[in-house]
Amino acid sequence: MAQAATITVNDRESTPVAHSFAPQDPQDGGFLFAEAAAVPEGNKYLSLRKRKGEGGRTYVRVLLTVPVMVNETINGVAVPSVQRVTLIDCNFRFDGKSTEQERANAVGMFANALAAGQTVVNSTIVKLEGIW
Repeated sequence: MAQAATITVNDRESTPVAHSFAPQDPQDGGFLFAEAAAVPEGNKYLSLRKRKGEGGRTYVRVLLTVPVMVNETINGVAVPSVQRVTLIDCNFRFDGKSTEQERANAVGMFANALAAGQTVVNSTIVKLEGIW
């Protein structure tokens, strides 16, 4: 079992920015990690949860929440507020008979499918283009 620790990931800016998600709260079957913003409403969250299902299956859910903050001027006062939120929800389902190497290979293929160089996947997800 992994101990909750800070998770650092880079974005895809031209000069990548490292985002550090510190452990916040244990959740039912998982843990919540947060990257603190100037106001709590702007915190970015990474959630990891694991649960057992029927037939020995294991389910793992990874959820990334990224709010976009803006300052609104109300009566001459700048008030921070959430303009929109990006939510990425990824579910893994592993058979109870799967091996660690099978799971590692599947996760590696999935991670590689999300690489910027995978133009079909990247164009569909990032550029919101259709596939022809």
